[in-house]
Amino acid sequence: MAKITREEALLYHSENRPGKIEVVPTTPHSTQRDLSLAYSPGVAEPCLEIEKNPDDAYMYTAKGNLVAVISNGTAVLGLGNLGAVAGKPVMEGKGLLFKIFADIDVFDIEVDTEDIDKFVQTVQMIAPTFGGINLEDIKAPECFEIEERLKKLLDIPVMHDDQHGTAIISSAGLVNALEIVGKKIEDVRVVVSGAGASAMACTKLMISLGLKKEHVIMCDSKGVLNKKRDDLNKYKRDFITDANVDTLEDALKGADVFLGLSAKDTVSQDMVRSMAANPIIFAMANPDPEISYEKAKEARTDVLMATGRSDYPNQVNNVLGFPFIFRGALDVRATCINEEMKKAAVHAIAALAREDVPEEVNNAYNAKHLVFGRDYFIPKPLDPRLIVNVAPAVAKAAMDSGVARKPILDFEKYREELAERLGAGNKIIRRLHAQAKTNPKCVAFGDAENYNVLRAAQISVMDGIVSKAILLGSADRIHEILNEYGLQDLLEHAEIADPKTDSQRARRLVYAEKFYQARQRRGISYEEANDRMFNTNYFGPMMVELGDADAFVTGYSTKYTEALRPVLEVVRCFENIEHVAGMYMMSTKKGTYFFADTTVNQNPDTNTLVNTTLLAAKNVKFLGVDPKIALVSYSNFGTIKEGRARAVHEAVKILHEKHPELIVDGEMQANFALNTTIRDKKFPFSKLKGQKVNTLIFPNLHSGNIAYKMLQEIGSVDTLGPILCGVQRPIHIVQLESSVSEITNMTAIAVVDAQKMNG
Repeated sequence: MAKITREEALLYHSENRPGKIEVVPTTPHSTQRDLSLAYSPGVAEPCLEIEKNPDDAYMYTAKGNLVAVISNGTAVLGLGNLGAVAGKPVMEGKGLLFKIFADIDVFDIEVDTEDIDKFVQTVQMIAPTFGGINLEDIKAPECFEIEERLKKLLDIPVMHDDQHGTAIISSAGLVNALEIVGKKIEDVRVVVSGAGASAMACTKLMISLGLKKEHVIMCDSKGVLNKKRDDLNKYKRDFITDANVDTLEDALKGADVFLGLSAKDTVSQDMVRSMAANPIIFAMANPDPEISYEKAKEARTDVLMATGRSDYPNQVNNVLGFPFIFRGALDVRATCINEEMKKAAVHAIAALAREDVPEEVNNAYNAKHLVFGRDYFIPKPLDPRLIVNVAPAVAKAAMDSGVARKPILDFEKYREELAERLGAGNKIIRRLHAQAKTNPKCVAFGDAENYNVLRAAQISVMDGIVSKAILLGSADRIHEILNEYGLQDLLEHAEIADPKTDSQRARRLVYAEKFYQARQRRGISYEEANDRMFNTNYFGPMMVELGDADAFVTGYSTKYTEALRPVLEVVRCFENIEHVAGMYMMSTKKGTYFFADTTVNQNPDTNTLVNTTLLAAKNVKFLGVDPKIALVSYSNFGTIKEGRARAVHEAVKILHEKHPELIVDGEMQANFALNTTIRDKKFPFSKLKGQKVNTLIFPNLHSGNIAYKMLQEIGSVDTLGPILCGVQRPIHIVQLESSVSEITNMTAIAVVDAQKMNG
């Protein structure tokens, strides 16, 4: 798993605006009239309506999309009882996951008491604020009583995710694993290591799915829960076995399934060898499982293995469940999360793993073809289909079991709404990072005499995106920055290369000769070729061109045009492409959009606009999105027949004739491009009819550059780019003075580019 330093973690949570979440207004608030509607006197009207009908709170307030993540900090991750306030970073993190995976808003609530009565009373009193309650990091056995009491007291969904999240995902995995080995759940014998909240919840849910209770042997740190034990609380006594076994080792002999929710290295290879044929092992202790994936596979070739880790197949990750379970529950205003809803989630998650895997998921994990089987029986966390599969299944189960107060009438429309809920931008970035980690590459970094570049290089190495970093610049200056900011560990996976020093003379001479051979008939003498190799922005691309690095990232302290020129002199364009182009991904609350050309061609002619469109389409597909393209102008479909509008008009004509497979049209004004309703009404003949445009091609560099920079500064938008399109090597140029995260994201793109081009 990626190494995260203490300093990095603290900086992530403290820099800029401390913490990870904020409250953002969702209604107009710029005028006095807006404020009068938001507060006094206008707010009185919804208050009076809610007084008459409390359910109207779902209509007039955020209650229906608001979940409380509540903890007392008594079981924070694997760290133990840290107390309420020390658990707050975890609760904020849970809120972040709710938002990015299911568009659910969260208030995190830390309750400073270990008294069950006080905790329950506190949650009960604040519950009217929320549409659901997610209990988190509360130690056993108190968590059992707290959840049971709150479920009886409240008429909104309550779930302790530490128990049920793990139970739902592992149960889905078990359903599929049993199908693969041809065993029935009612026949198998299961051994559970661990007797805490998660272990008990997993076992109970599996029993509700058909596992026979008498086929379960549960162990805690002192051994098997059997009749010889007189130290068991009432919850553990519920799992006492009649079997005459005392140890985990004895229990595993002949067992079909092992569920590990305990501690590192509690299972040996000999124990695995003693299990039944086709043993199913869920070793879910984090970060180190009860037995490592490698040791289990070495012990038995027929083993089916799942862990809690992302670097092995079949990860049991709660994020596969809780965001979508609450999404479905909230959308039907469920009064609870019952067994039927949990089982529906189990079967929906299990079924998803049996479906054909979309190419974007294969790409995210650098897999040629994920297929249901021993190495893939639990879906991947970045699978975008989770929300449209799990949430509707949970919602329907709530309706069928009689706990839904607002039934869904059209599930097909509901699935479409779910797919539209989340902007694609963050998903794309997460997929890029996940895919980069599957096959990290050697990346050369230009402008490495700057902290942001070195920090991005360090993060990329630590995250497993980059196998080796080549830092181009002055060794003295780079060492100075590394020492000043405590980044020396980067050097364990990095090489410093200063083109100006004698240490790089041999490389420099080879590069100069190759560059001279390529450019000698374009006005470059050998002396000029040699001089240019002292410049890192020539030296870096030559490293990639000749295979000394897999990718090159530059631009932090260089004007874009000055960084681009060397790239175009060193590296060829793609076949049948005469021009390169620059593209930005703009992730907004209304969706994710791609802008091109924003960085390269000042006044593109018709053919350049065609090339730019083709390159943008190719790269949007590369990012996992189906391009719907509009060529924008100040003219609509020929209303202006001269100037830039004419070039755009002619480009669209060529695209329609030569590339009919593309969903593209224009020329059109930006408001018509982005507003499907007015476009379809005004121009029903458009090839874009009924389509939501996600890619805009600008008529010249001025308009494209102004548009993205204006949106970047005044809009609530995250950007990725500029992505250099059209060169045959994985080379990318970041913006001047880019942030660390922007450089890291561009590095991920460069690595995935290298994977695609070089394998």
